Amino acid sequence: MQRSGFNNARVRQANKQIFLSHLWREKQLSKSQLAQLTSLSIPAVSNILEELMDEGRISHSRETLSQRGLSSGSYHLPEKGAWTLCINVTPTSITSQLADARLVAIGDWCHEVIKPETPKALLSALAAHWREYRRQFPEVTINLALGVHGQVDPITGASKTMPQAPWKTPVEIKYLLEEMLGVQVRLDNDCVMLALAEKWQNPAANGDFCVINVDYGIGSSFVINDNIWRGSLYGSGQIGHTIVHPDGIACDCGRYGCLETVASLSALKKQARVWMKSQPTSLYDPETLTTDQLITAWQNGDVRIQAWAEHAASAIGLSLYNFLNILNINQIWLYGRSCAFGDSWLNTLVQQTGFNPFDHGDNPRARATQISFGQLNRAQQLMGIGYLYVESQLSEL
Repeated sequence: MQRSGFNNARVRQANKQIFLSHLWREKQLSKSQLAQLTSLSIPAVSNILEELMDEGRISHSRETLSQRGLSSGSYHLPEKGAWTLCINVTPTSITSQLADARLVAIGDWCHEVIKPETPKALLSALAAHWREYRRQFPEVTINLALGVHGQVDPITGASKTMPQAPWKTPVEIKYLLEEMLGVQVRLDNDCVMLALAEKWQNPAANGDFCVINVDYGIGSSFVINDNIWRGSLYGSGQIGHTIVHPDGIACDCGRYGCLETVASLSALKKQARVWMKSQPTSLYDPETLTTDQLITAWQNGDVRIQAWAEHAASAIGLSLYNFLNILNINQIWLYGRSCAFGDSWLNTLVQQTGFNPFDHGDNPRARATQISFGQLNRAQQLMGIGYLYVESQLSEL
C-alpha cells in the first residue's frame, strides 16, 4: 500500500492539534511553556499561535505566567461560546455538572433520582433537567454531553441496551433530545466518560490505560495510543460480561456466569437478600436493602458481607489478569461505589492479577503495573464526557 508523507500543511495541522490539546488540559499557557511542552522554537510557536488566533480558536491575555521579567502574556481558550451540561445517565439517576466554554465547572454537581418506566419518560426527565439549567442561565447556549450506562452507538447517538432498565429496545437519545431541545447532543458509554476524564484531567495518565467502573454493573474502557478503543460494534471494554462460571446464574446479557453476576454490587445485594430472608432478626429489610446499607454492614464488620466482597474482588482480579496479558496495559484506575470497600478489597483484587509476564525489571522501558482507586472528584468525572466535543473539534482541524 502506498503511503504519502507529511507536507508542510499537514505538519502545521498536527502542531495546531497538539497546541490545542495542551490548552484544553492546562487551560492557560505562556509561549515559553508551549515551547517547552512541544520542543519547538519560540519563532515556530509564535507562528502557530498567530494562526490559531486568526482562526478564533484561542485568545491572548496580558496576564503573565512567568516570574522572570519580560513576558508576552499567556494564551487560553475563548471564554465565550456554548456551555456543556455533562450528565451521567442510569436507569435510576441523573447526575450532572455544568461547564463553561472551556470546560471549567460552573457551580456544584447535581444528583437526581429517577424511575422512568419507558424511554419517553427517561427523555422527559433529561429534558426537564436541562431546562432547569437553561432557566438559570437563559443567555447561554447549553449543549448536552451524556455518559450513558450500557452499550451505546456514539455515531448515531443511540442507547442500544441499558441493563436494569424496564425496556429492552434501543433508544435514539441524540436525535430525540436534539429535536426536543434544539441544542447539540453527544453521548457515549459511562465508562468512556471516566476514561476521557482521566485522559484530559489527570497529568499522570499515559498513552495506554484502563478505567474500570465497579458499581451495580461492571464496565471498563481502554485508552490505547491516547485514543478511546471502542471496537467496530462499540462494545469494547465489557469486562463485566466475561464468563467466570459457565454454569453460573443468568446474566441480563442472556448468558450465564458473567463477572457481573458474581462481583457487581447488584450481585452482592442479591446474595445478601437471599441470606437475610432466612434470618428473621436481620437488621435490614431484604426487600429494600440499599447499597449504602450493604457498605455500612461491611464497615461494621459483618463477616459474611466481608467474605462476599473479598470473593468479588478476587473474581475481578482474575478477569483483569487476562486483560493485562492480552493488552499489556499497566495503568488501571478503579471507580464506582464498590471502591468504598477500601484497601483490603483493592489488595485482594491486585493480588489476583498475579505477575505480569511483560513487566520485567531488567527492561528500563517497562513500568510496574499500577492498579489503584481513581483520584478524580465527581465533578471531574462528569466533565469527562464533555471532552467528546473537544475530541471532535480536534479531529476536524
